[in-house]
Amino acid sequence: MKTFMFLALPLLLLLVSCSNETSDESAIIDIKNRSLVNSAANIPSQCYTKTEDENGKVYNPCFNCHISSVEPNFIDDVNLQEEYAFKEYARKNHWTNLFKDRTKDVLKISDEEILEYIRESNYFGSKNEFLLAEKLKNLPDEWDIDGDSKWDGYIPDCYYNFDNEGFDRGESGEYTGWRAFGYYPFLGTFWPTNGSTDDVLIRLPIDFRIDVNGVFDLEVYKINLLIVETLIKQKSIKTFEIDEMKYGVDLDKDGNFSIANQITFDYDPRNGIDMYYVGMANKKEHKIAAGLYPKGTEFLHAVYYIDIDDNNSIKMASRMKELRYAKKVSWATYTNHKTLWLDELKEADVFPDRLEVFIGDAERGISNKRGWRYQGFIEDEHGELRPQSYEENLLCIGCHANIGAIADSTFVYQRKFEHDTFQNGWYHWSQKDLQGTKEPTTPDGRNEYSLYLKENGAGDEFRENDEVIEKFFNEDGSLKDIELQKLNQDITHLIFPTQQRALNLNKAYKIIVNEQSFVYGRDATIRPVKNVHKKLDFEQSTKIDNPIEYSNSKI
Repeated sequence: MKTFMFLALPLLLLLVSCSNETSDESAIIDIKNRSLVNSAANIPSQCYTKTEDENGKVYNPCFNCHISSVEPNFIDDVNLQEEYAFKEYARKNHWTNLFKDRTKDVLKISDEEILEYIRESNYFGSKNEFLLAEKLKNLPDEWDIDGDSKWDGYIPDCYYNFDNEGFDRGESGEYTGWRAFGYYPFLGTFWPTNGSTDDVLIRLPIDFRIDVNGVFDLEVYKINLLIVETLIKQKSIKTFEIDEMKYGVDLDKDGNFSIANQITFDYDPRNGIDMYYVGMANKKEHKIAAGLYPKGTEFLHAVYYIDIDDNNSIKMASRMKELRYAKKVSWATYTNHKTLWLDELKEADVFPDRLEVFIGDAERGISNKRGWRYQGFIEDEHGELRPQSYEENLLCIGCHANIGAIADSTFVYQRKFEHDTFQNGWYHWSQKDLQGTKEPTTPDGRNEYSLYLKENGAGDEFRENDEVIEKFFNEDGSLKDIELQKLNQDITHLIFPTQQRALNLNKAYKIIVNEQSFVYGRDATIRPVKNVHKKLDFEQSTKIDNPIEYSNSKI
């Protein structure tokens, strides 16, 4: 559960009332429309989860997001595990799709029908062309936000054609700059058992991919990606052998230019201890700091339906539910980050019910005030990808702005697999899936997924996933040791759904696509949820009196 103190309202609407919630959920979406159905659209639906069951037992689904932070994330919002810190408007739950019964509609869709649908790509056409990119280059009037006849946001350019080091390659073998990596899926929402599969790619700006002479150099790029990983994780990491003399940088911090087998994390600029990139990024002296990505860093996050493989296990479908994009467009220092958080605290104290403003639009994305812009594409009523509206994009900001779990506004790079794993962690899920992956541990050494099950009493934030509950919990609510042992050795024992559950979740989401009712929620629920508040009281407590904290919060 993600409880936030700050809500979103677009700047242009400060003097205008928001539109009322409507029952006409089948209308075609006007992405130019800046009127909001839900002025609290940046608060995810999971934030309204009930932490107390009908017998008075208290659960903690909140700690996955609201946890001890690592500077330069100064938020450290452990206290939000203890209260629903919502402003007045947000105390009403506007995610009304949660309370719809889709049982009959799901039954109307056959397994064969949904499989045929999800196995058709909406990213590539029959000639392997980029469907969405072609539309954006020949911009429809209804997508032209500023009327200049061109798309000013991200235009898809990833071929999803990965080599044995995770690099995306074009039709002629050229590098696009995108690189896939394996990672431990974040708790709850993005476990396939809760409705979706996904992948994440990273791309650094051109200066990080070329040598000091301006020539593309694959080793330079690989080293810089590792340096960024070290900075974000704030720990030393092993690497392939690197000749430091070639780059003039002491990467392992042993005082010599020799052969390095690790990137050593040692950063204390106040005492003259710095870290450096290699190649052109070093020559141009790009800003570098622990816990921060370089300016120009991009992430591409695709969310897919769940397909079934030949062994009746699950895999990523060809059809995307969403294509999400983020770019760091400006540099924010440690002081900037701390000042922003203090300003937000002051704003909340002086104007406790005033909604926060996030600047942006559907075309250029929305700023999270911390140097990043987020935008996304989602299925239209025909299943083709279209730009998300301003309101639909706001959902991204809630998780990527002001919570304790993020590192420079992101969740996943700090969860990347490291050296000595398959392809040293650089691969796409189409090359190897998660089967056989051992359970990750928390920063203080506890089994992370097991801890989530224990504290949450379920395998999803809504605590509604009956399949996980039946598999892992005894009737008295205690965990089954034998199942935890299996989870410890293979996380898919928990996070992969059965074939039928996967198909039913696909169908439930397809119904939302048909309605185009994303502003009322995009969670693939079949029955009305029980464990979610429709309305919260002023300063309502979660009754969690023993918040989860990590004794050592560096991953």
